[in-house]
Amino acid sequence: MLPENGPGPDVPDEPTRIRVLILCTGNSCRSQMAEGYLKSLDARLEVYSAGTHPAPTVHPYAIRVMEEIGIDISAQRPKPVNEFLGQSFDWLITVCDDADRNCPIFPHPVRHRVHIGFEDPARASGSEEEILAVFRKVRDQIVERFRELYETRLRSELNR
Repeated sequence: MLPENGPGPDVPDEPTRIRVLILCTGNSCRSQMAEGYLKSLDARLEVYSAGTHPAPTVHPYAIRVMEEIGIDISAQRPKPVNEFLGQSFDWLITVCDDADRNCPIFPHPVRHRVHIGFEDPARASGSEEEILAVFRKVRDQIVERFRELYETRLRSELNR
């Protein structure tokens, strides 16, 4: 028997969301670029980045090379991984070997843990153009590898 007022209102299903934490040491270049790129792919991705030893600011060349491909990361900030220890994530992705080795144990579930390593562009030296070339190379590698991850794993999870 239905209630006097009829069935309850139709409540749309909550859209599937995937929570992603990208972890690096300084959280000033690679993880920031990966965060910005993944966010640009799909609004259903809830993406964060953090560092085991965060730098004071996002590297200006990381901001600059992401702007070149139409992604603004200038409002992002380096964050310590401790800010996220009480949270659950579907994906934990390390982008540097040091963070992969020193990643803390998360007390809440992480469904998938993946390491996708890149060289640290902040260590590049030479002229401004030579340094920018390294940042662009790493940015392009991040775009390639994270697009592949999105197309092969994340998008199918979102569409379930």
